[in-house]
Amino acid sequence: MSETPTPKQALVLWCLLGRCGTALQSALTPKIAKLDREALLKAGYVEARRQGRSQRLTVTDKGWAWAGAHLRDPLPPSFRVLQDWLERLHGHLEATGGTLADLVGPPPPEPEPEPALKRPAPKRAASKRPTAKALRARIESAYLALTGGERAKAVRLSALREKLADLDRETLDAGLAAILRGDATARLSQFSDPKSLDAAERAAAYAPAGEPFHILWIQS
Repeated sequence: MSETPTPKQALVLWCLLGRCGTALQSALTPKIAKLDREALLKAGYVEARRQGRSQRLTVTDKGWAWAGAHLRDPLPPSFRVLQDWLERLHGHLEATGGTLADLVGPPPPEPEPEPALKRPAPKRAASKRPTAKALRARIESAYLALTGGERAKAVRLSALREKLADLDRETLDAGLAAILRGDATARLSQFSDPKSLDAAERAAAYAPAGEPFHILWIQS
């Protein structure tokens, strides 16, 4: 595909952004054509991973950046009402200086899958995701281990993820999301020079609504 998505491909991006940037393909309406999905994947506007019988599509940083700069790009003619609303949104963001990511916000946590009927869970699967309090304590413990017990020091999320390798990415991201929502003693920040980021740092970033964070600070 060209650098600019077609109107149908742009509609796919807006369907995903309407769900905070991520959704199962099977849950989206209108139905996504395979050619449009593959074109967006190839161009780097979305990424996909298998989830159950469907695929979860997630807008990438590149996709968020495109959307924020192309609110007035054409959509299929039958979606004129959405086109008009995006025009209004463009004017509002220009007038207020806001960003699309600020408006959309982070995606809600995914619901826990329902247990299968008549099939007892194996013993090794009996452990549950840690509570928010326990997860926060794990993060702080790993942070202090990485800083040698010191606070108010920058710890890269790549190092934190390695230290907490027993937690899956979604679980650790839930803890980082809680910090971002408002934690009196912890905060996330970004590298001042994006050019200093290597592939490992980019992969470890926590990027709600397309805005990547790479560093954790915990104060005394």
